Amino acid sequence: MTASSLSKGANLPVASPAVRAELAWSDGPGVPAADASALLLTAAGRVRDDGDFVFYNQPRHASDAVRHLGKKSADGVTTDTVEVDLRALEGAVERVLLCASADGGTFGQLTGLTLRLRDAATHAEIARFEMTATTETAFIGGELYLRGGQWKFRAVGQGYASGLAGLATDFGITVDDDPAPAQASPQPAPAPAAPPQATATLAPPQRPARQAAPAGAPQPSAPPAPPAPPGPRLSKGEERLPVDMRKRLSLRKEQVAVSLRKHGAEGVTARVILVLDASGSMSFLYSKGIVADVVERMAAVAAQLDDDGEMQAWTFASNPARLPDLLIGELPDWLRLHVRVGEVGVFYRPGKRKKGLRDDQVDMRAVGIQNEEQKVIAEVRAYVRENPTAAPTLVLFFSDGGVYRNDEIERQLRDAVEEPVFWQFVGLGKSNYGVLERFDTLPGRRVDNVGFFAVDDISTVPDTELYDRLLSEFPDWMAAARRAGIL
Repeated sequence: MTASSLSKGANLPVASPAVRAELAWSDGPGVPAADASALLLTAAGRVRDDGDFVFYNQPRHASDAVRHLGKKSADGVTTDTVEVDLRALEGAVERVLLCASADGGTFGQLTGLTLRLRDAATHAEIARFEMTATTETAFIGGELYLRGGQWKFRAVGQGYASGLAGLATDFGITVDDDPAPAQASPQPAPAPAAPPQATATLAPPQRPARQAAPAGAPQPSAPPAPPAPPGPRLSKGEERLPVDMRKRLSLRKEQVAVSLRKHGAEGVTARVILVLDASGSMSFLYSKGIVADVVERMAAVAAQLDDDGEMQAWTFASNPARLPDLLIGELPDWLRLHVRVGEVGVFYRPGKRKKGLRDDQVDMRAVGIQNEEQKVIAEVRAYVRENPTAAPTLVLFFSDGGVYRNDEIERQLRDAVEEPVFWQFVGLGKSNYGVLERFDTLPGRRVDNVGFFAVDDISTVPDTELYDRLLSEFPDWMAAARRAGIL
């Protein structure tokens, strides 16, 4: 493969199925750092949501088609690389902008600024674009674009003196509006739509009236009926739900009760805590309403195991955040207000809330977009210690992977062995779950306090199967914890 040296505006076809875009510059004293990034655009030239921005704090797109590989330095040259698998790009994506931002200076301070396009498999150089800059603090080096069914590469070389905010907002990314007054105010990220509100409610079932026996007639005696096995519990506030949601909840509680009976945990009670991954790679699952559906399905677990009609909840990414308690009777509003993915707050100032939020809503910019599971695990553990109950605690923890703090996570969960908590992790898709999927095989614990399973697409998993898998290890842990004196 012969490399082409391109001038600004030139283009060439790309035959490689996957490519790497390397941004390179010469090292030196006082030289600012540069960070490579990518924007996935539709035919309209806009991102679909903030998840279409791939950069150092959100290094993998949900489709896994675009990844930020990070920096390397050798022989006085630093490179920062983005890899694009053209075969894996979703059908709606027709352009991938290859961008960069300067940290602590301008691109005019960088010498040898070059964008190299390589074959991802062989590392052979396909194209080279040598760029010049002056006061720009953000740059579009090039773009991959689809034309007539063929992917092509164009050398762009367009700079932005207004920095990453100016570049990002041009293509639909939400950024904080405070540090750059010239920027338009960001629009709040859309929350998943709540299920339709219905005004009708189900009336209590009518029982047939018993016919009175004639005066003086002997009363029939019948043997006492055997007690029915525990079925769905009626949760506080359940009668206020829209009719369709109430029907779903009733059926799902029955399925939870059946799963508990199958695993020998008939009638058991427990406090249920929900933990939702809000890292950047989860944005697709939020925007498609999949996370909202998961929350509704987990509400049935809480309603069946704990009849107070409440479930504590956390969200996390770079940092954990406690969400308001989920009250079963307020489920539609809770889904609308609190099931929200992390927002890309490029210029977020800690302590300054985003405009337009209610007092009880979390500013998701403070949560960030990386994966730091160990932080939320520690916070949930502290809550359980400070709020003891007679019943055990079941933590339902949902993540799409990207786990890399393996040692810290393992330390937290090992330390939690002596606590009355079972941690059930659920993987949403094919990804790297690190220590979570290996925990069952880790020795040196008095009881196995962690369960894990992953599904490719949780929206296709029937309720019966999902609840069976969620509750399969919890009863065994309770028995072992009682024998060990933990419960």
